[in-house]
Amino acid sequence: MARRVSSAPSASSPVLCVVLLLTLLRPLQQVTAAAAHNYFDALHKSILFFEGQRSGKLPPDQRLRWRRDSALQDGSAAGVRAPMRLHSTFHQILLSFSFPILVASVNVTWELQVDLTGGYYDAGDNVKFGFPMAFTTTMLAWSVIDFGRTMGPELRNAVKAVKWATDYLLKATAVDGVVYVQVGDPHSDHNCWERPEDMDTLRTVYRIDRTHPGSDVAGETAAALAAASIVFRSRDPPYSRLLLQRAISVFEFADKYRGAYSSSLSGAVCPYYCDVNGFQDELLWGAAWLHKASLRREYREYIMRNEIALHAGDTINEFGWDNKHAGINVLISKEVLMGRADYFMSFKNNAEDFICAVLPGIPNTQVQYSPGGLIFKAGGSNMQHVTSLSFLILAYSNYLSHSNKVVPCGGGVSATPALLRHLAKRQVDYILGDNPLGMSYMVGYGRRYPTRIHHRASSLPSVQAHPGRIGCKAGTIYYVSPEPNPNLLVGAVVGGPNVTDAFPDSRPYFQETEPTTYINAPLLGLLAYFSAHG
Repeated sequence: MARRVSSAPSASSPVLCVVLLLTLLRPLQQVTAAAAHNYFDALHKSILFFEGQRSGKLPPDQRLRWRRDSALQDGSAAGVRAPMRLHSTFHQILLSFSFPILVASVNVTWELQVDLTGGYYDAGDNVKFGFPMAFTTTMLAWSVIDFGRTMGPELRNAVKAVKWATDYLLKATAVDGVVYVQVGDPHSDHNCWERPEDMDTLRTVYRIDRTHPGSDVAGETAAALAAASIVFRSRDPPYSRLLLQRAISVFEFADKYRGAYSSSLSGAVCPYYCDVNGFQDELLWGAAWLHKASLRREYREYIMRNEIALHAGDTINEFGWDNKHAGINVLISKEVLMGRADYFMSFKNNAEDFICAVLPGIPNTQVQYSPGGLIFKAGGSNMQHVTSLSFLILAYSNYLSHSNKVVPCGGGVSATPALLRHLAKRQVDYILGDNPLGMSYMVGYGRRYPTRIHHRASSLPSVQAHPGRIGCKAGTIYYVSPEPNPNLLVGAVVGGPNVTDAFPDSRPYFQETEPTTYINAPLLGLLAYFSAHG
């Protein structure tokens, strides 16, 4: 995009700004007038959703009571490989007793059980995918860091949601040079429609290590741990130090043993969470969060040294579990806007290119909008793009406000903080019901919302209602049923409508009706802000 970048506010054309504002507002003419939204109620519910996604032993203060303990043996299917060298005579004795030992001459590897209970199910299935879980954690933490002060009494629950994830990530990174990146065979899991409490599908454990690298998932895990260390810095200093130290070691591993985890584990992670974008952005993303969390010079130098090599300027209008480019640029630019890091100016330039690329109604717009005004990107589960991009737009508007700056987008148009906040708010309001269908896409919020979401635990009778086990294929009748889900997964935001604003409230349409943790995580920050500044 050809555009001049200025560090100082430039004069903008009042006429063009009015035209742009009308472009943003035009879709509202197609929407039935709605009452003002209760953003704090939506925030409360969006956090509650994470309790419905919990795996493992549920705590006494669990609020979504229809869920029960699940996957309490996760980690036992494959353990930590601990190499030992045995005397050859003792070696033969052990063999005669058929001990659980893997033999290579007199070099032996003993499989020790590893505890991988806890964490979150990513969506409507029962697999724990490490890549999106780590991104979810990073965005939960960023929401608390930037917007926690406006969360009020819900801040406590948001911090709990972060810790439920980081406790698991600490388990998954406890062995040096190893990151456990997935629990559950996705092919086995997706062949069944079962409650997590009844699971009898394969709980295979997948890992990356020095010979099977995964710099993408390891880099994101380092980012999550580093971001969370900021959340707990004053709340729990020892825990914060543990998170930061683990983030440092995981990042060193990710950087030293480079490669994509989808190359090492393609049969398990593809096509579900294949790394299509490459691992380079996660290395920069991890370094950026370590720089913010530790203030160590080495991470600043790493970012500057690798900016070109790791393609910081690529696909600047993308942000999600697979592509971190826009997020990297927005995160790093804050320091530049605050006047503390001119050496990162190129990242600010990239961030402002991103801002101009997402504005509707101006030349060179690179993001599509539905007739009703929703950001739309092809590929399914569109709300992940809506919430992630809107989070960046709102975060950047705040950075601009604090530095008294605007973004010049060419043609006399400037993106002011107020304009960007309006754009982000428009997306949030669409999710909450200001759309052509008059439907909230958050379960349990508003008068009308999806009732047949693609989610196993929500769609099957609860253990309390149906104590008997429901087997792999026995759940099919609930999957195809036209009846609403019996368990309300409060706060879940589904994949959302298609490019024409149409929405099928039906379980088989998983791209539209399946909720995910990484849709909700950035939404926390947005709802927190608008609950105080709506």
